[in-house]
Amino acid sequence: MITTIGLIRHGSTAWNKEGRIQGHTNNPLDEEGFGQAEKIAERLSGETWDYIYTSDLLRAKQTAEAISAKLGIPVAGLVPELREMNGGLLEGTTEDERVAQWGQDWRSLDLRLEKTESGMERGSRAIEEIAARHPGKRILIVSHGAILRSSLKGLVPELDVSELLKNTSITRIVKDDAGWTCELYNCAKHIEE
Repeated sequence: MITTIGLIRHGSTAWNKEGRIQGHTNNPLDEEGFGQAEKIAERLSGETWDYIYTSDLLRAKQTAEAISAKLGIPVAGLVPELREMNGGLLEGTTEDERVAQWGQDWRSLDLRLEKTESGMERGSRAIEEIAARHPGKRILIVSHGAILRSSLKGLVPELDVSELLKNTSITRIVKDDAGWTCELYNCAKHIEE
């Protein structure tokens, strides 16, 4: 039995454009983000999907709602475990502000960022639980760039996740008896055309 998961990063926000770390900050989509959400919804409307889950943060929920409306599938649940990695003291700051406040070596300081291993564990566990709830189904999950890449590292360890996920990109993973494989990574052709 093959279970398919489509992982979607939310549409763009004002903070994305300003280069501000969002983390758990509950920002809405901006105008472009709503347009991107409509475009991924349109792309997915030509495919068959059974369920939609989303992070509980507003930018992901708004993206999921646009997909839900187009596909006619209600959002099956809000999953706090799929919210973005906690940005600690960096939330709301730009690179220039980080350098001004903590110096060029700010990355080496303990600024209360969530550790990659923590995100990998909680994100991959949440995706495994959703897949186990709906074996053999096709499930969309709307979440965030860093937590999705960390989760993928846990589920498909050999996958190169160094490329940052684009807003409303889709990454498709499938689970069979042998485990998880990635069929598609970071595809945003719907907004690049």
